[in-house]
Amino acid sequence: MVTPSELAQAADLDDIDRIIIDELVANARISNAMLAQRAGIAPSTALLRTRALVERGIITGYHAQLALGAVGRTVQALISIKLRAHDRVEIDRFRSRIPQLPEVLSMFHVSGATDYLLHIAVGSTEALRDWVLDNLATDESVGHTETTLVFDHEQGNHGPLPLP
Repeated sequence: MVTPSELAQAADLDDIDRIIIDELVANARISNAMLAQRAGIAPSTALLRTRALVERGIITGYHAQLALGAVGRTVQALISIKLRAHDRVEIDRFRSRIPQLPEVLSMFHVSGATDYLLHIAVGSTEALRDWVLDNLATDESVGHTETTLVFDHEQGNHGPLPLP
């Protein structure tokens, strides 16, 4: 959900900011000199503008994308989780604990029949079973889980985003 603050920030982006964002989304490893050239500004200005976008919370990080199989995580799963109760203390504990587990690639708080959807990657189906047993089945706040194996995963195109 987009907050009013985020809409205001998007409205405050000028054409240079949008070029910088588009270029970094397309290639986060672009050199500052090339970024400046593509934005039509001095390298020092590109660096200051990029830092300002980070400080404003518009750019939230730079990440390496891994071939999970190449690092021993050959089994991916999506796990739907229904919490037993919607107690704020338990929800906060769950939300702070689960994303810290190294197998968790993403955690989504969702609406509908389940409360959370996890995307995890492990080394084997046995490791998946053990992970669910050790981290979810023994968690008192978890009422129900449903695990779906991922056969194939295609990353979406994270090219330049149309900004409002």
